[in-house]
Amino acid sequence: MNTPVPPPPPTSSPVRLLIVDDDPLVRAGLTLMLGGAEGIDIVGEGADGGEVAALVERLGPDVVLMDIRMPGMDGLTATEQLRRRPDAPEVVVLTTFHADEQVLRAIRAGAAGFVLKDTPPAEIVDSVRRVAAGDPVLSPAVTRQLMARAAGGAQDDRTSRTERARRRFAELADREREVAVAVGRGHSNAEIANHLYLSVATVKTQVSRILAKLDLNNRVQIALLVHDAGLLDTDGEEDCGLR
Repeated sequence: MNTPVPPPPPTSSPVRLLIVDDDPLVRAGLTLMLGGAEGIDIVGEGADGGEVAALVERLGPDVVLMDIRMPGMDGLTATEQLRRRPDAPEVVVLTTFHADEQVLRAIRAGAAGFVLKDTPPAEIVDSVRRVAAGDPVLSPAVTRQLMARAAGGAQDDRTSRTERARRRFAELADREREVAVAVGRGHSNAEIANHLYLSVATVKTQVSRILAKLDLNNRVQIALLVHDAGLLDTDGEEDCGLR
């Protein structure tokens, strides 16, 4: 006889969400869509990136859903400024189109993810929840696509970027480097724990140490730096050596 599986414990508090978009119809639609989702509390709206700092100070959101293109301060500049604040909320970049350069800039600035405005409502809700829980919303496939775009450019630029990234990874202990490479492969904490014979709690601790040592904001930035350092070979196998 199968033992019944208990339901998951309820979340302690709703995700506090700030929506920033210059189009009032888009804001209204997002508010209507996300405001009715369980576990999400929309605490405010903004129409320009220049308003974000004051709104965050006053409202204390957990996540900011940020449009890229706005007439005053764009969402990328606002994200860069916001993520420099202590205890900054997570940022999900929202846009109407795929623009690799802008997405990469947002990720390097500390955004935890990227969604298109035509993403199905349930997926946007899921993205907000995941980011609030510390899980970036870029899938491994999308992350690899962006990394490939980041690898473009002149050979001298790629070489310089690789050298800088490898100098930074030299600061990590062997186990931390293994965990970082696994993050770069897009694996979850549970998958990393299983592969490296660690507990999930230990993996979380290792990821936190990596973020602190490398002065990064989130797992997507770890993945991008892993790629810059050349720690993934063409077959997708891990290469933790710093040649």
